[in-house]
Amino acid sequence: MNRVTSTDYDSPVGPVLLTFVDDALVRLDVAHDGLDLARESIAHRLGVMAEPDSAVGASLVAQLDEYFDGARREFDVPLDFRLVRGFTRAALEATCEIPYGEVASYGEVARMAGVDRAARAVGTACASSPFSIVVPVHRVVRSDGSIGEYGGHPEVKRFLLTLEAEALLGGSLPVDEADRASA
Repeated sequence: MNRVTSTDYDSPVGPVLLTFVDDALVRLDVAHDGLDLARESIAHRLGVMAEPDSAVGASLVAQLDEYFDGARREFDVPLDFRLVRGFTRAALEATCEIPYGEVASYGEVARMAGVDRAARAVGTACASSPFSIVVPVHRVVRSDGSIGEYGGHPEVKRFLLTLEAEALLGGSLPVDEADRASA
């Protein structure tokens, strides 16, 4: 039987629940509705309640600290894709090819994943990603350049994009009119 553990992380975008199966990350949940609800949700999906264990998540916690400090550009953590099916995995893997501080449209990611006309499916994959932040779905934007909803929290997406731009360029990304309207 696999060991399921979790670690809480206090991030600048809110509380985060990191859940691991053995040593692989199975879910990074920015717990907008609270850590208890996030724990219940992942327990339901996995069929087992994760046991708290900060040692398993210590490396990722350190990497997240570095990322939010602007010192880390990619993550080195094994991913457990058991919660991901079909094209979603290809789309999520394609987002990992988007360079730090840059963006790609949903259509561009669809092409990168090998299915030219699957922009909407990429949007669904990004919205349901179990690996937010670590798999940079925040770097995927609409074809008109607006950032989109990001699971109903566009302010988190804007924060992550701005964080990367500032770390990379020492400046911030321009905010377009669509983003002003959604802020």
